[in-house]
Amino acid sequence: MTTRRIDINADAGESYGRWQLGEDARLFRYVSSTNIACGFHAGDPTTMRAAVEAARDAGVAVGAHPGYPDKLGFGRRAMAISIEETADYVVYQVGALAATAASEGVQLRHLKPHGALMGAVCRNPDLATAIAVAVRRTGLDLPLMLAPSPALDAVKAAGHPVIPENAVDLDFDDDGLNLIEPRPAAKDPHRVADVALAAADGHAVTATGRSIPMPVRSICVHGDRPNAVDIASAIHRRLTEAGITIEPATAVVSTG
Repeated sequence: MTTRRIDINADAGESYGRWQLGEDARLFRYVSSTNIACGFHAGDPTTMRAAVEAARDAGVAVGAHPGYPDKLGFGRRAMAISIEETADYVVYQVGALAATAASEGVQLRHLKPHGALMGAVCRNPDLATAIAVAVRRTGLDLPLMLAPSPALDAVKAAGHPVIPENAVDLDFDDDGLNLIEPRPAAKDPHRVADVALAAADGHAVTATGRSIPMPVRSICVHGDRPNAVDIASAIHRRLTEAGITIEPATAVVSTG
């Protein structure tokens, strides 16, 4: 029997200066990968370094979590920015985190857009491909973590590595994309764990009640949710009890 495997990723490093958001060190006990904010929607140099150190010490794979330059809206508001500018913003942020991580002996493992940027990327194959190309030109061969979508398919077909993923603590629209929640509220950990198990098995139910395929290799928990640690713990326990191995996701590329 083939062993089922899934990555649990969590957004982290989203504090700013003296204001703390989330409990990164506790959250890292229950995840296998983390996406660290790079300073545009949240985070600052010291917060980035602390998050990298905590992830390294917990044995958690580190990825970049670039977003729109929107600290006031936490990167969850759409912005009218060209493809070229957006790719530049992503390269800028990834470069900052890559340097910080390297100074702590850590190599980045993936790139996952944040918030409204994730929605924009998943809905625009040209934008997704431009970001993949721009980042590769820096010498970093980072898989893009994206929701299953035409954009992910385009990046993969262009020969760039991808990791299909989606957040299980948010609802899904009928296209399988997450419905953004500007101010995350606490959620029932056991209900979210049910959604996580379904996603690990390759399917999901949308906000309108439709059952859709959800072919993901990674599932996300948002670190800024008030009870994020309880949710991550419940997911980890539920998946482990179901015989699913939790480990960082490996990238996939086109075989065509």
